[in-house]
Amino acid sequence: MFRIIILIATLAMGALASTSQSVRAADSVRGLTMPIPLQVAMTEGIADLGNTKLWYWDTGGSGEVIVMLHPGSGSAEFYPYQQPVFAKAGYRVISYSRRGQYKSDVGTDADTYFAADDLLNLMKYLKVEKFHAVGSALGGYIALDIAMSNPERVHSLVLSGSMMGISEPAFKATLDSLRPKPFAELPMAVKELGPSYRAANPSGAAEWKMRQDRSGKRTPVRLHNKFTWETLAALKIRTLLVTGDADLWIPPVMLRRVGDKIPNSKVLIMREAGHSPHWEQPEAFNAAMLDFIGNNSAR
Repeated sequence: MFRIIILIATLAMGALASTSQSVRAADSVRGLTMPIPLQVAMTEGIADLGNTKLWYWDTGGSGEVIVMLHPGSGSAEFYPYQQPVFAKAGYRVISYSRRGQYKSDVGTDADTYFAADDLLNLMKYLKVEKFHAVGSALGGYIALDIAMSNPERVHSLVLSGSMMGISEPAFKATLDSLRPKPFAELPMAVKELGPSYRAANPSGAAEWKMRQDRSGKRTPVRLHNKFTWETLAALKIRTLLVTGDADLWIPPVMLRRVGDKIPNSKVLIMREAGHSPHWEQPEAFNAAMLDFIGNNSAR
């Protein structure tokens, strides 16, 4: 009789686990097919910073500021899933296109400027003293550069799908080995969006491609800091590191190596996502961002 009870309990636990896995799978599919939500009212403009003119949007309000820093493949148009969600949560949300990208000028000093300086100049233009920096891919390099040089300006740091410009030779060599030469010849959407998203949401992938196609050609991004294990160990800002489980640029195992080097950091792996978790799994991404940012708020 005791063995029968054990067997029944084991089968029940297995059924519950199977149900739980099915629910998680359903949640992932729902995230992959989430439509772009209606955007909240925002101000759009061209910020004349003297040496360049940058296009930006700003939801306004009196809440803490979240600055979304776009990937090299995109522009400030890449955050339609985050704009209304973060604004309705009480934050002032800002994004801008970097030089040469959607609606922004190359500028008069394209060969010598620092991308972090453009961000700080834009914050001065918009009268923002301190902000949460959320950087995607190449945007993560700039967010990290700001956090290293001007930690007093940053509440918290989120680096999503970003290789961060880390210059450690062994780390770089491993990343390079994961993407052999033919990888560069693949369509941008294949490199940036995971297979689950492209299969589940072809219309979403087409929208991403349309925005990417018109994003323009980026100028070289110069950084103030060199990122090594030693310099990352000195980072004082609480940091969330995010990647998708299908990201070919910085897969989970490589991001965990970075997390081991950054104090006060947390690593989040997004299920069924590639290099653009904010676009591919926006519901889960937004929930994780709001939880992390809220826990590192000055409020």
